Amino acid sequence: MVTSSSCISAERVIHASPERIFDVLADPAQHPLIDGSGSVRGTRAGTPDRLTLGAKFSMDMRIGLPYRMTNEVVQFEEGRRIAWQHLAHDVWGYELEPVDGGTRVRESFDWSHGRGQWFLRITKTPEKNRRSMEQTLQRLAQLVEGGPDRGPA
Repeated sequence: MVTSSSCISAERVIHASPERIFDVLADPAQHPLIDGSGSVRGTRAGTPDRLTLGAKFSMDMRIGLPYRMTNEVVQFEEGRRIAWQHLAHDVWGYELEPVDGGTRVRESFDWSHGRGQWFLRITKTPEKNRRSMEQTLQRLAQLVEGGPDRGPA
């Protein structure tokens, strides 16, 4: 886990190939299945089936009240890294590293260039996001482990 004044992350070794994990992360329709916060509800019309660098995708969200979040993919390295940012310029990203028995997956939330840093700190959003990231990685592991490419336990 990495923590700085404006970036947090959580990581977990998942017993699946980087390609299998990346396929889930690059498919916005699967994001509600792995979201540990409970806020991601589904994709909006016009969202691509698979993300690429520069792709824009919109999600139906809910934290108290429903809203829409549009993101743009700002980092993309097939099988290794994917990240997107929304209008406030906060960046959510995933890094995948092959290790013995599977893949180390690091999920990060970086608000260093965000437009609402003061609000995030007041609402303790980074701490909430860290807990959600741990749950997301657990849900991601449950989704992809046990398939045909499962590595040794």
